[in-house]
Amino acid sequence: MASLVDHVPGSIFLGTARTAEGDAPQYLVLKRANRHGLIAGATGTGKTVTLQIMAEGFSAAGVPVFMADVKGDLSGISQPGIPKDFLAKRAAEIGLDDYEFAACPAIFWDVLGDQGHPVRATISEMGPILLSRLLDLNDTQEGVLNIAFRLADEQGLLLLDLKDLQAMLTHVADSADELTVRYGNVSKATIGAIQRALLTLENQGAAKFFGEPALSLSAFRQSAPNGHGAINVLAADKLIESPQLYATFLLWLLSELFEELPEIGDPDKPVLVFFFDEAHLLFKDAPKALLDRVANLVRLIRSKGVGVYFVTQNPSDIPDEVLGQLGNRVQHALRAYTPRDAKAVKTAAETFRPNPALDTERVISELGVGEALVSTLDAKGVPSIVERTLIRPPSSRLGPVTLEERRRTIAESPVGTRYDTPVDRESAYERLAAKAMKSPEPTHRSGIPTSPWGLPKERRSTAQKASRAPRRSTRQSVGEAFAKSVARSVGSSVGRQLIRGILGSLMKG
Repeated sequence: MASLVDHVPGSIFLGTARTAEGDAPQYLVLKRANRHGLIAGATGTGKTVTLQIMAEGFSAAGVPVFMADVKGDLSGISQPGIPKDFLAKRAAEIGLDDYEFAACPAIFWDVLGDQGHPVRATISEMGPILLSRLLDLNDTQEGVLNIAFRLADEQGLLLLDLKDLQAMLTHVADSADELTVRYGNVSKATIGAIQRALLTLENQGAAKFFGEPALSLSAFRQSAPNGHGAINVLAADKLIESPQLYATFLLWLLSELFEELPEIGDPDKPVLVFFFDEAHLLFKDAPKALLDRVANLVRLIRSKGVGVYFVTQNPSDIPDEVLGQLGNRVQHALRAYTPRDAKAVKTAAETFRPNPALDTERVISELGVGEALVSTLDAKGVPSIVERTLIRPPSSRLGPVTLEERRRTIAESPVGTRYDTPVDRESAYERLAAKAMKSPEPTHRSGIPTSPWGLPKERRSTAQKASRAPRRSTRQSVGEAFAKSVARSVGSSVGRQLIRGILGSLMKG
């Protein structure tokens, strides 16, 4: 496969614009790719292909990629493309003389565990703030959930899976009188409402997501022997049916990355790039406090070398405080059938750096399939003048893989079987059950298989992560990440609780 960055070193070739001065190739500069981006446009206008060619370019440059496959048609990136007349025609139109077909190194993942390696997180890693968002809890219910996490912390009870949390809430109900004196009113009716929300979540398949072995995000940063970055494809065609779980999962991933990765400023290329398809679900009906946290997280994760690219139908789907941070933009066609649509088209046009030779508002409605308005950051970080661009064809396959191809890709994955077998070790559920039965506590332990492919050594093992007392909340801000770092240095359980209490109250204010 001819390198997609050979046209201009340190960049990804996106397509060619036809201007009065002649053809003008359009590029995404890798050094500015961590300044995030947006791919927008109506259904069927070419957003998926643009996502695919960007992912190919990042992979060829050695940058690992994560992307959610909402419609089930991105899995073809793992296979070489199939020659088609329209692909050859587009390559010729844009002057892509070295157009070849090739597969990208891909790893398939699936929260439900059906179409890829399972993705799991522990309840304590998710934390009460994101869980409250996932369960759509009100302020009172969120407060009781925080009490459950605090009590588990104090009593050294591990919250790993849903049954641990359900058992912990029952324990809170049994201790309601004592806890009400310490933390405020704890009603059994409130606990019952949380339990019902958990049952609904369990019926949607979330029980497969919560548990061990918990995902180490180092698994997303694999490289192929040829130096190309692995493309992690999350099967989300079923997950999207539970939009709250989908949105919360993506937000959890960003929070985990923010915690784990070091500050590096603006690297020559990103260390990891995320593509969030159907991005409007991340913000739909989200409370103001959560939107502020997302905006803050997107702004700060840039200095970790992570690029976040939102894929949605309309730029107005993204809150202004987030949209303003997306420096690299590809806008496919929008149709103005109603006054509301016309307003959306005008808003989209106003987000670009104007081009005197282009009526941006008019062109947005005229773009054909595979055409887009493109504006990216140059080497100095300045947005380029928007240009009407023919997007390049992909080198990998358009459309989904076959069942046999998917199975083969999973079998050959460098992740191996590390995450394929669930582990159910002693945690809150077992300890509370043993206490209730007044019998010796179970001592069963299960091991976690290691990858035969030499997966990079984790920052800490799953067992080590879970052996710490569950966190009071998920990492939603720099302050909370700092609090946890200080708590680790203090070392003792009492010290952790004291630090969390002090800094937690500051950030709640």
